[in-house]
Amino acid sequence: MDTKKLRQKILDLAIHGKLVPQDPNDEPASVLLERIKAEKERLIKEGKIKRSKKRTKTSDTHHYGNVPFEIPDNWEWTTLEEILELVSGQDFSPEKYNNNVSGIPYIIGASNIENEQLIINRWTEYPSVYSYLNDLLVVCKGAGVGKMAINNIGTVHIARQIQAIRVYTNYINIKYVKAVVKNNIESIISKANGLIPGLKRELLLSLQIPLPPFAEQQYIVKEIERWFKLIDKIEQDKLNLQTVIKQVKIKILDLAIHGKLVPQNPNDEPASELLKRINPKAEITCDNAQYEKIPENWCVCKLVDICSFLSRGKSPKYSEYDKTYPVFAQKCNLKDGGISLEQARFLDPSTINKWNEVYKLQTGDILVNSTGTGTVGRTRLFNANCLGNYPFVVPDSHVSVVRVVKSICPQYVYAYISSDSIQQYIEENLAGSTNQKELYIGVLENMHIFLPPLAEQYRIVTKIEKLFSSLDNIQKALEV
Repeated sequence: MDTKKLRQKILDLAIHGKLVPQDPNDEPASVLLERIKAEKERLIKEGKIKRSKKRTKTSDTHHYGNVPFEIPDNWEWTTLEEILELVSGQDFSPEKYNNNVSGIPYIIGASNIENEQLIINRWTEYPSVYSYLNDLLVVCKGAGVGKMAINNIGTVHIARQIQAIRVYTNYINIKYVKAVVKNNIESIISKANGLIPGLKRELLLSLQIPLPPFAEQQYIVKEIERWFKLIDKIEQDKLNLQTVIKQVKIKILDLAIHGKLVPQNPNDEPASELLKRINPKAEITCDNAQYEKIPENWCVCKLVDICSFLSRGKSPKYSEYDKTYPVFAQKCNLKDGGISLEQARFLDPSTINKWNEVYKLQTGDILVNSTGTGTVGRTRLFNANCLGNYPFVVPDSHVSVVRVVKSICPQYVYAYISSDSIQQYIEENLAGSTNQKELYIGVLENMHIFLPPLAEQYRIVTKIEKLFSSLDNIQKALEV
């Protein structure tokens, strides 16, 4: 379920008069507009609000020839300028605001609005442009343009990145105005010219507003809130389910590497015999504490003992023009899973002879990011299908390659290194500073691996793939 589109649909129904039924006993919006007009003229005469610079007086008509859509009979078309006040903010130099809760809150821009709620982190003792309780604050410049929140904290100073839409009568529900503005915000932004995204003041002022009777405004707002609360619950449930899916995958891998995902077959060749055949010099670990965690026909060895190639890549010389030979870097190990060469850089063709054949990645290679806070330890399985028309790809020095011997199932080793306990082992053995963590190749070489019989390795992988496929299908269904 696309909850963003659902929210938009609800707003669309609301401002078309289709979210709640009309009550013929409600005072028509035409009468409401006359009251607003009279109130506005009174406030202008008293000097409490200013007359628009665009017009000398409030328009006497509220009927438009070119209206966006049909509205109910007791509604009226008007504009934001005719029924609301629009206040633009003013910037301060840094010395005029502080972080010490001294003075009044200072709303500087998009950073002060999160999930349509105000976040206060600056204060000023030199306020000049005020926003008051129940103003609709809209970010009108720069990053985050279009973000909005209703002022629910009281008097604040607003910077020029903010415009305040203010109700000056008791005949308009600001939450209904917010629904109209929100429904039109992308269109308003798209009409602004310039390199920096923005909301033009005149476009906001000229925004056409389908105005319902006041009582219906209240009903509409209540119904929007009811639907949005339900959507919030759906979104939270989706997040919870996504978290559960992630936790289930972690548990599946944990069961897999401890011999608890599939049953053992006593007829399988013991892993110790497999290891002797693969690498007669391998030392089978005799740590009883380790053996207690695995079935009898499994064994424990070091990762290096079952590898034909275990190394970090090399530092390449890049070409900015020749796009023939890609280099596999950290960013090719995608954050959300899988691999891609779309962002790869390319080797200088004159350096190809410096790369031994062993560095050319093969299907089944396990790729582990070996530097970078937040990315180190990220593990993906290489498949040559990603090459497309490229002849080969080689890893740079920030990626380690784990290539197991032919008698070992690479998918099992990939699952093992991807498991939560091994990722924790990697994290605990990183070197370097906080800003530049590094995974030395020796940490991978000396990693203990719980090795099942070969036949069981493949049974484990088949079971993991089946379970993960079901979970992925659930995940995709959540994203529709």
